[in-house]
Amino acid sequence: MPLFFLIAFFIFVTDQISKMWILYILDLEKIRSIEVFAPYLSFNFAWNKGINFGLFATNDEFIRWLLICFTLLISFFIIIYAYRSLFKWWEKILAGCVLGGALGNIFDRVVHGAVVDFLNMSCCGIVNKYSFNLADLGIFIGVFGLVLFSRKMNK
Repeated sequence: MPLFFLIAFFIFVTDQISKMWILYILDLEKIRSIEVFAPYLSFNFAWNKGINFGLFATNDEFIRWLLICFTLLISFFIIIYAYRSLFKWWEKILAGCVLGGALGNIFDRVVHGAVVDFLNMSCCGIVNKYSFNLADLGIFIGVFGLVLFSRKMNK
């Protein structure tokens, strides 16, 4: 179990350091956009008050706290799932990515009132208008890996 929590901690800390860098060193909230590796990667600042792709975005405090509680509940179930069901080291890493990402976004909602999104990737003539962060990346990699490679799914 320590590997699971170590990965979750690493994802959480890395996510929060990247967001502090974006907010307080680059001051991306004011600059709004920086081309990093055009056209593939840019930093486009966004406050996300909703979930993925801005769904359910609102200034309503009730919705904000509902999202926080819902994500905490999911995090609790991830911990139970990891404790009871995951035996292989790579499954624990993937579940740790999900937990660390979820906790990173919860922290943003509590501290800032919204999630700090800043990464934007586009390719091959397709322009992506949505930004994401390292927590979202951890969640995506973890869920994708668990669904695709989980031993229970492949039986």
